[in-house]
Amino acid sequence: MGNWTLDDIPWDSFEPDKVDRERLKLVKAACMVEHHSGVYGEYLCAVFNEEPEICRQARDWAEEEVQHGKVLRRYAELADPDFDFDDAFARFTNGHLIDTTTDQSIRGSLCKEMIARCAVEVGTSSYYSALHDATDEPVLREVCRRIAADEFRHYKLFYKYVKHFQKVENLSRWARFKIVAGRIVEIGDDELAYAYYCGSGDTEPYQRKQANNACMARTLQLYDFKHIQRGVGMTLKSAGINPQGFLGRTIIRLGWIGFRIYAKHVQRVARYVWTAPQQKPEMISAHNV
Repeated sequence: MGNWTLDDIPWDSFEPDKVDRERLKLVKAACMVEHHSGVYGEYLCAVFNEEPEICRQARDWAEEEVQHGKVLRRYAELADPDFDFDDAFARFTNGHLIDTTTDQSIRGSLCKEMIARCAVEVGTSSYYSALHDATDEPVLREVCRRIAADEFRHYKLFYKYVKHFQKVENLSRWARFKIVAGRIVEIGDDELAYAYYCGSGDTEPYQRKQANNACMARTLQLYDFKHIQRGVGMTLKSAGINPQGFLGRTIIRLGWIGFRIYAKHVQRVARYVWTAPQQKPEMISAHNV
């Protein structure tokens, strides 16, 4: 599936004076989450054990995700030579275990599993797009550009299977929307917060709420309306809701309002100032979603 390697990144263009040390913490967290994707590939193969083609593509997907982890690791070590990835990753994987023995989707069905995967890929594509737009450091911009493009392609792969299994399961739009909404809520779960904690080198005992607030405060300030619009729109599409219709546009606008309220809340709690630009919501064209 992959069409680029670490050798394609212009490492010689690195400009250390443009590294934002707070955003570098996000890169360290992301590199561990991406590195851990091999385990998620095993989980998907266990769930789709009667679908050999999906298993093959899940392994290819996991290989690409691990490559994302490798390139982010290299960048983190370039920007911070003291970053001990092996120690941080060992702490992360020891504290964040994933069950790969189950043969049943935790979402309840194969279609729901693919809908959840779409939400994840949309989320990561939006994240790397936002990080790309927020940074001035040229190497990180190129890394994020390539990863965001990969994640968008992954979304299209999983969306293809959403349509396939929807023909079999015939889920209601409400049932699909609940999966999407639930997966979005899970953004605040332990995985990213714990990766952030491990990557930051914090030696104090792990406190989930504190780590999550610190991580979210630095993450959410990267986004402006266009990132939320595209991300929510693509997610709604996987749930069978037209992002250009009245319902879709309403959900997107309400999502933006809710996002800003939540972002300001976590930044107040974490005592981190929100610097996201003010942008007038303008709907993007249908062919972009």
